[in-house]
Amino acid sequence: MIADLQPYLPILIPLVVIQIILLITALLHLNKHPNVKTGSKTLWTFIIIFLNIVGPVLYFLIGRGDE
Repeated sequence: MIADLQPYLPILIPLVVIQIILLITALLHLNKHPNVKTGSKTLWTFIIIFLNIVGPVLYFLIGRGDE
C-alpha cells in the first residue's frame, strides 16, 4: 500500500501541510473574532472542518466578518 503511494508523496505532503495550516488559521480566526458576515459560527466551523481546503478558503473570502 505505501509503495503504491510513493510516487504521489511529493504532491500529497505539501497538500496536507497546506490543509492543516489553512484549517488551524481559519479556526483560530473564527474563534478570535465574534462576527461573521453570513451564517453562524457553528456553520462556519463545520464548513471549515469538513470541506478540507475549500472550506477555509471560503471562510476567508465570504464568511470573515469585520474586525
